[in-house]
Amino acid sequence: MAEQRRDADGDEARAWAELVATARRTVADGLVVGTSGNVSVRVGDTVLVTPSGVPYDRLTPAGITGVDLSGRQVLGSLVPTSELPMHLAVYRTTGARAVVHTHAVHATAVSTLVTELPAIHYMTGALGGPVRVAPYAPYGTPELADHVVRALQDRSGCLLRNHGTLTHGDTLDRAYDRTAQLEWMCHVWLTASSVPGLSPSLLSEAELAEAGERLRGYGQR
Repeated sequence: MAEQRRDADGDEARAWAELVATARRTVADGLVVGTSGNVSVRVGDTVLVTPSGVPYDRLTPAGITGVDLSGRQVLGSLVPTSELPMHLAVYRTTGARAVVHTHAVHATAVSTLVTELPAIHYMTGALGGPVRVAPYAPYGTPELADHVVRALQDRSGCLLRNHGTLTHGDTLDRAYDRTAQLEWMCHVWLTASSVPGLSPSLLSEAELAEAGERLRGYGQR
């Protein structure tokens, strides 16, 4: 018997529009190439996620793709991203409401060099502390999802060895901003580390903790 899929409700339709805009932004800002990377947002117990292999500029309201927390498709007919296990693992183990995964150039480069991004800037505090690098595993596998969950412990972002970035947040805007900040910090660290004979200064744990506290009160109330 064919699996029954329901129509999207109003909240899901609005969240899908925001997801598509965010996915297109990852391309416009140079964080992904083509259909690499993926974006998801949780609405209740439904996870809306970019579909596999579909250019973001071709996504429409009719292309809405959604699964439940077990991975069963409940919305749409397009096949979800191959990285679905990683997204679902983040939702099951954190309070995330949105996840952004990219193949950003500088962050991917850093993922091949270190096991943790050094504390090069106070925005490290916005991600919960020094950003860990999840060990390599093939994309779309439960092994990669497990590595990411461990790397995210007490963090809102991580690097994926020889792969890219993953950040999460309570909104798509916050998850995206963390991705952009992470890529920028990786660029700064690579640039500073490339100066012959010099090593970049790094922030202490106390300095990062203070920055984290200040950042929690940043912006409009």
